[in-house]
Amino acid sequence: MEKLRAALGRAGVVLPSLGVEATSYTREAGCPLVDLGRCTVDTALRMAVALPRGEAEGAGQR
Repeated sequence: MEKLRAALGRAGVVLPSLGVEATSYTREAGCPLVDLGRCTVDTALRMAVALPRGEAEGAGQR
């Protein structure tokens, strides 16, 4: 989560509610979830511009 916060910060994107989802600590698998929270449309557009093309491709398949 901290690496994501830092990377977004370098791109000029701030997600104030970025954090670890508290209820994910109760899961038996012990795999906390990162809660990206809510953001304005402007912030969402800045994130879309900041993400390099192709770098995130397939990231959800790990």
